[in-house]
Amino acid sequence: MASETHARSFIPLAIAVLTVSDTRGLADDRSGDTLSQRLTEAGHRLADRAIVTDDVPAIRARVEAWIRDPGIDVVITTGGTGFTGRDVTPEAVEPLFEKRMDGFSAVFHRISYDKIGTSTLQSRATAGVARSTFIFALPGSPGACRDAWDGILAQQLDYRHKPCNFVEILPRLDEHLRRGASA
Repeated sequence: MASETHARSFIPLAIAVLTVSDTRGLADDRSGDTLSQRLTEAGHRLADRAIVTDDVPAIRARVEAWIRDPGIDVVITTGGTGFTGRDVTPEAVEPLFEKRMDGFSAVFHRISYDKIGTSTLQSRATAGVARSTFIFALPGSPGACRDAWDGILAQQLDYRHKPCNFVEILPRLDEHLRRGASA
């Protein structure tokens, strides 16, 4: 089992939160509130927060704007990962991925299974890296957001987490682009 050590100093990240919903506004966005609260309580900075409808161009445009912003390290979306006709978040964000993070979905489903059993199959939670930015697409329930944050993201977005974490590799995510530019 991985352990946490406090030998390293915490490095706060800039995290943007996108809620995908046809029916929610900021006043009743419980999933976005859950993520915003957890990330700020952990010491990270809420870089931006938005709500867009379940629409591929709208979702992709918002995420693309954030991944082009060098001041944003992580994008977390909530909503639109199910199987209904309006659930299109994976279709919007996965084409942006330069690298997929298949392990995120596997671990998320493992954690979710312990809480909701086989109902976890109704989520297409996904993650990847684009333009040196981590992107995580979570289901739209506050419980799923808590599970993903508490069970995965809180540790992986903390530089002190051992044996490894996303923060320590963040500066190297674009080395393939730098190597190509210098050739």
